[in-house]
Formats: sequence, C-alpha cells, structure tokens
Amino acid sequence: MRLGLDIGGTKTDAVAVDDTGSVIDRVRLVTGFGADAVVRTALEGVETIAVRAGVGVSAFDSIGVGIPGQVDTASGTVMHAVNLGFDELDLGARLGGMLGRGVKVENDVKAAALGAYHLLPSTRSMAYLNLGTGLAAGLVIDGALWRGARGAAGEIGHIPVDPHGALCPCGQRGCLETVASGSAIARQWPTDDPVPVLSLLAAADAGDAVAGGIRSRLIDNVAAAVRVLVLTVDVEVVVIGGGLSALGDPLLDEVRRVLAGWALESPFLASLELDRRVSLLPAGFPAAAVGAALVGAPIEKEGAGSWQR
Repeated sequence: MRLGLDIGGTKTDAVAVDDTGSVIDRVRLVTGFGADAVVRTALEGVETIAVRAGVGVSAFDSIGVGIPGQVDTASGTVMHAVNLGFDELDLGARLGGMLGRGVKVENDVKAAALGAYHLLPSTRSMAYLNLGTGLAAGLVIDGALWRGARGAAGEIGHIPVDPHGALCPCGQRGCLETVASGSAIARQWPTDDPVPVLSLLAAADAGDAVAGGIRSRLIDNVAAAVRVLVLTVDVEVVVIGGGLSALGDPLLDEVRRVLAGWALESPFLASLELDRRVSLLPAGFPAAAVGAALVGAPIEKEGAGSWQR
C-alpha cells in the first residue's frame, strides 16, 4: 500500500493506493497558505489516511507528494510556489522528519503524468497535457518519468507560437500558454464568472465573434500542443488533464476535429494518426495524488489500474 498527496493552491488530495495502483481511500483537505501551513496540511493528510486505513505510517511502502513549483527531486526542496505562499520550502526533509521516514517530492504535473499512465493498459509511452492556469506536460516512458537534462522536459507551454503575442511570465512573447490555458482565457475574456471558460463558451455559442475567435485559438493551440508532443517524443498517447479538461467530450471532439483537418492537408501528419492518439483523463480521477504515491516505488503494471469516482 502506498500513500500520495496532491497539494494544490486551495485543496489537498490524499490517497491510498493498493499494489495494482488502484485508489482504495481518498480524503480532501483545505490547503494552508505559507510554508508552515503547507507542511501542516501535508502531515494532516498522511495521518488521516493512516488512521482510516488502521495502520501506522511505517506500513506504507512509499509516501510521495505532488506540488506546484520547481522541485529538486533529490532533496525534496520546492521553489517558486507562489500560489502556496512561499518561495522555497524543504518539504521532503521537514515532512519526513515529522513522520520518521523518507518522503518523495515531485512537481504536480509530472506526478499527474505518472498517475494517468497507470490507467492505460499495454502503453509504453504517454504524455500528460495539463491544461490548467498554465500549460505544461509530463512524459512517461516505460513507466518512468522523463525529466530531461535540466528538468525542463514537457515545458511546452513556453514554446512561442506568435512572436508578436502577449508577454508570457517566462519572459518570451506569444507562448502556447498565452493562448491555450486558463490564464489565457481570463486575460482575453474578462468576466465575473468564477469559471471564465464557461462564460466564454456560452458567448461563443450565442454568436459573439470575439468569444468565437478566442475559442478557436484555444482549440487550435491545444491541438498544436498535442502535435508538438507527438512530433518531439512520438508518444503513443497524449492524455489531456487539468482544469480545462472538465469541459469533457466537447473539448476532445473539437481537438480531434482540428487534428483530423490538418491530416487532410498533410500526408505526413495523416500517417501519425494524431486524432486517434489523444484522450481525456477520466473525470474526478486524482491523477497527481496517485502519481505521487507511485513516485517512490513505481508499480510494474501488467494491466490498467482501476478508478471509480
């Protein structure tokens, strides 16, 4: 049995998974703000799952944490987690010291990639495309995360697609993230709606030309992200997750439509069957928490893990 935490800006997911990678228990907590509060939240999540399982913390084969920000996986240090209220936190060492055992820490998107991978039977390679406030991907090859030489593998949100586009937080202009993410929608479509993308889609469906243009750019550039991932790594499957994936089949159908349209114009793209290689993360699946549980002790999978909402 393994334990994983997904620490987000507002909530923390804690899960226990069995030896097949299937979720057997789950709790959700409010995430504290600031370094000390984040550590307390993580500790509460571990202890709550342990109590519910009726075991001590030492009974878990591994304990892992997925968290936003830049993560040094060797030391368990997290940097630049602005939405959590700190610039640097030695989370692995602090939480591990409190628990009396080792704790693995991983970036949340990379952890989610590992969690999503274990839902796929007989798949050797996968890219997890996270469409949230930002845009990033995680890569899993033969069951292991591929981080690259400096940990930047999958940071496709910072590939410029329009040199004259909006300034990206990374310092470049016109990055994918500036046109295909939650923050991109919020910037282009100011609204009081707590879920700006829903307001955007409603306006586009009602015939608003501005909203229609934003929606079109969003879909085209999500499709472009899928194309980049296949052309650079040639993964078997691209799984779309993150907040925007909650749009469900309408998002997937539109992305597939764009990919199929490109295939009609390019025999090369047609040979890659891009529209058949993209899917959605199952609704409600706690991918980052499951992936965090598996980071410390990956499972040799013979089939897919199971998930019931």
